[in-house]
Amino acid sequence: MGKKFIYKRVLLKISGEALKGKQEHGYNAEAVSTVVDRIKAAMDNKIQMALVVGAGNVWRGVNGKNWGMDRVSADYMGMLATVMNALCLRDALNSKGVQAVVQTSIPMSPIAEPFDRLKAIKHLEKGRVVIFAGGTGSPYFTTDTTASLRALETNCEAVLKATKVDGIYTADPMKNPDAKRYEKLSFDEAISKKLAVMDLTAFSMCSENKLPIIVFNFSDPGSLTKVLGGDLSIATVVE
Repeated sequence: MGKKFIYKRVLLKISGEALKGKQEHGYNAEAVSTVVDRIKAAMDNKIQMALVVGAGNVWRGVNGKNWGMDRVSADYMGMLATVMNALCLRDALNSKGVQAVVQTSIPMSPIAEPFDRLKAIKHLEKGRVVIFAGGTGSPYFTTDTTASLRALETNCEAVLKATKVDGIYTADPMKNPDAKRYEKLSFDEAISKKLAVMDLTAFSMCSENKLPIIVFNFSDPGSLTKVLGGDLSIATVVE
């Protein structure tokens, strides 16, 4: 409890796939519990945390497009899937004693609060996890862009991108054993190298507003707390 943390308020971006465990899709109770335990460990250290979760365990808009579906309809389905994931995480957090609220970009009372920047900041100040769902509210934007936008709107000090590897590599380390990890990158480098860890819109927003992105391995049980404590040797920092 006496450990010093370098960030007071952050936005954590996780994939929807983190909720499905080894299943092909949907939810796995153990996987959800693992995600919640790692968030709780950070919250126990008085970190203010916002959260954006993807929809990959339920729906990917690109799938609908590939099937000949209208892109806008497919994207809205993805937004709705993020609301489902947010509700799942909210209840799982609450069950473990962590207060959490969901705010959606598309109003859908009584399921969740509509997005309200000032109200979200007040929730964060009171030690609640705020889960932003429904994307930006518009099609053609990813949840990476949502994470960057909401982080800026709520005065977060960094975007923490949770992945399956310990940072950004020159190639997919799961497929290429010769891939090298970047310890640090500028936004210009990340954009020029077309590194796919986040989309260009998200990179550009963070670059223009000097908001660092930290990419780390969420599969490591202690990685989130380590990064918050300043151990960036287990991550790639883009700034």
